[in-house]
Order: sequence, then C-alpha cells, then structure tokens
Amino acid sequence: MQVPGYLEAQDALKIRGIDEVIVYCVNDGAVMDAWAADQKIEGSLITFLGDPSRALTDALGMVLDHPGPMGVLGYKRCKRFAVYLEDGVARVVRVSEGPDDPAGDEDPSATTAEAMIAAIDALGQAKEL
Repeated sequence: MQVPGYLEAQDALKIRGIDEVIVYCVNDGAVMDAWAADQKIEGSLITFLGDPSRALTDALGMVLDHPGPMGVLGYKRCKRFAVYLEDGVARVVRVSEGPDDPAGDEDPSATTAEAMIAAIDALGQAKEL
C-alpha cells in the first residue's frame, strides 16, 4: 500500500464520505505500531492493524503464497489490495499483482489512493445514470 498517497489524499477521500482507511498486514501489533509511527499516520484517517494469525487474510482470500515472495519473507503474507466498503458491502476490490509481480511491488497502481478515488467516483456516476 502506498501510505503517503493515502495521507496526501485525505481531503479527497473525506469529500467522498470515507471515514477511515484501514491498513493491515500479516504482522503483529508491535510491527504495525512501528510502521504507523514511521509513516506518521497519527491524527489522520488511517488506522494500522495487525493480522498475526492471518485469519482475516485467509477469510478474504487474499493470501500471498507465491514462492518468490515467500522465499524472501519466509511465510504466507497478504496480497497488496484495496477495498471500498459501503454499508458493509464491498463495492470496489482491487489487487495489485501480476504474473511476474505477485506482490505488486513493481506496479501497485491498482491499489493507490488515486485509483480507488477514480473507482469510487465511477460508482457515483453509475448511480446517477
């Protein structure tokens, strides 16, 4: 996830009714707290959470188990994805991954704040039709 992009897009997200951006990873709370401090999210609409048992990642079907990243990371992680929820319903789901880029490191564009804002705007335009 491109945390700085979401920090920069806070006003645009709020205008669209976004109350909170939750960033979670297959990590423990201490790691997530350290990353949150590093990314300077305090006071923002971003919340960092850990999924140490991978329960949420498994339930969402977002397990990153490709041998390339696992060879570096050592265990299954979470795919790079973004979801827009409206009243508890997933309205937009985007995953940044490709055949040669299973972790979405080379091309995270599908999950950036800009891409999600465009997808949310497209939903609004569709409602107006």
